[in-house]
Amino acid sequence: MSGRAADDKLTIAEVLADLKVAPSTFHRWRQLGKGPRSIKLPNGDVRIRRSEYERWLAAREDAA
Repeated sequence: MSGRAADDKLTIAEVLADLKVAPSTFHRWRQLGKGPRSIKLPNGDVRIRRSEYERWLAAREDAA
């Protein structure tokens, strides 16, 4: 997921493709407050800022 600006908005489909997890898993994470912060649009669609997604991923990296 490189080559784009940090403030780009990702769709849930893009995040699912990157993480390779089922939609139900990702939606459960969101319901439990364990997913990346998201933006809910007036039409009900959800977007995730690329910078927020990358911050969320980095926070889950194992400390080696």
